[in-house]
Amino acid sequence: MAAVEVVEFEEFEEDAERPYLRLVTTPQVFRSGPSLAKRRAARARMMTRRRRTCVALVLVLGLVILAWPGHAFGGETGAGLPTDLANSSVLASGMNYVVEPGDSVNSIAQMMNPIDPKVARADLVHELDSSVVVPGERVLIP
Repeated sequence: MAAVEVVEFEEFEEDAERPYLRLVTTPQVFRSGPSLAKRRAARARMMTRRRRTCVALVLVLGLVILAWPGHAFGGETGAGLPTDLANSSVLASGMNYVVEPGDSVNSIAQMMNPIDPKVARADLVHELDSSVVVPGERVLIP
């Protein structure tokens, strides 16, 4: 870096020199701190750390969202049964079931939700508006 110093003369004579500009070197006081190359390298390292941190946060957030219990991610069905158990049970939500001789609301609820048939029975009674089923009747599993 260079500085400019203006030198003026008070008297101007015909053969006197005119004012002129003279380059002056920059004192060492202004050149303190790390060099430009070191500052650029430090900034590049900082940006790399920021990018890695953002990628790590996005990955962690994605894992949290996938592990969060919810209906869309494998929560519970309408009968109060987790979706993995509902898929392994005999009757799943939305199926049509034809009542066989000897079936009752309790036995159908047991097939819907083997863990807690009380919840399934309440849903089934609400769907049928009755606690009695007739053989041959089609029942939409809630």
